[in-house]
Amino acid sequence: MIYAVILAGGKGTRMKSAQFPKQFLTIGGEPILRMTVDKFLCCMAIDKIVVAAPAVWMSHTADLLKGVNYSRVHVCEGGATRQESLYKAVKYIQQEFNAADDAIIVSHDVARPFITLRIIEDNINAMASADAVDTVIPAVDTIVESDDGDVISNIPDRSRMYQGQTPQSFRLKKYIDIYETLDNDYLSRVTDAARILAEHGCRVKLVDGELFNMKITTEFDFGLAEYMLGQSHD
Repeated sequence: MIYAVILAGGKGTRMKSAQFPKQFLTIGGEPILRMTVDKFLCCMAIDKIVVAAPAVWMSHTADLLKGVNYSRVHVCEGGATRQESLYKAVKYIQQEFNAADDAIIVSHDVARPFITLRIIEDNINAMASADAVDTVIPAVDTIVESDDGDVISNIPDRSRMYQGQTPQSFRLKKYIDIYETLDNDYLSRVTDAARILAEHGCRVKLVDGELFNMKITTEFDFGLAEYMLGQSHD
């Protein structure tokens, strides 16, 4: 079985002008949440989709995902952090659907509504030869490291650098077993599943993302997303 987890538990604090979380903002008249979920509904290999939503917005989230078209979609309560939301969603899948240990989880940021079916399918297919999968694009800018935030400590070879996107995919029990060994200090410093898995002995395969698979985080991103959507309709 294959399950998608849409991480929609964030509050969108960097979107200063928004009166509610960014996943409920509309682009071209459609909520970002529904745009993203719809992309995963196009992938018939995915058996169920679980949306991890903020506790106070669960009812609103469910209302946006009503109807026969969303029969594969379920809503669960997210956590205080991105990592906690993912863990809670995976545990929900394990408990509610009696999911097998080797079930594939395809996790994705709700704020990346331009995800393509090709990327989703590539994630699923790559799981046949890896413990986990990360979606990336090559770094186009030089990456500069600084230990103190004041002076350069290292400049890595850009040809070996990639920018992480989502989806990130993995097997259910492998992720749960590793996550439950981690302490709060480690979890506070790590923001994505691919890093957790890679740092705990898993072979994480790379899948090609797309430049337009952008994450809508700021007002600038939101404006760019509206422009992209408008251009696609011309």
